[in-house]
Amino acid sequence: MVAYHNPIPERKRRAKDSAGESASGGVGGGMMNAWVQAEKLMQIAIMLPCAGFIGWLAGYGLDRWLHQTWIGMAGAVFGIVAGLVGAVRMATIYANDPGMNKLDENGNDAGNSGKDGDSDKAR
Repeated sequence: MVAYHNPIPERKRRAKDSAGESASGGVGGGMMNAWVQAEKLMQIAIMLPCAGFIGWLAGYGLDRWLHQTWIGMAGAVFGIVAGLVGAVRMATIYANDPGMNKLDENGNDAGNSGKDGDSDKAR
């Protein structure tokens, strides 16, 4: 079984006043939400090369220990496949995540930018 981390949970948003600002005085979680989304996408992008490198490194160590020449390449292939499976798994989970906002035809954020209240509300 491949080691797997659960997705980052979305925090419940605080009640907003009529001006669209939170009770704590700051603008809704729009900027922090954008950073969390960027981190989720960076996790997916970094997973594949790191898994390939770790697989090659383990294979190289086995090559040196067992005096072979083919285990390093097999380890790299195994690492790439494992990284690809993990990246696809994470991408499907994040694609179904309601916190990942969609863009409209102008490229602007068409989803919930932290000004609509709780993310648990039915739409």
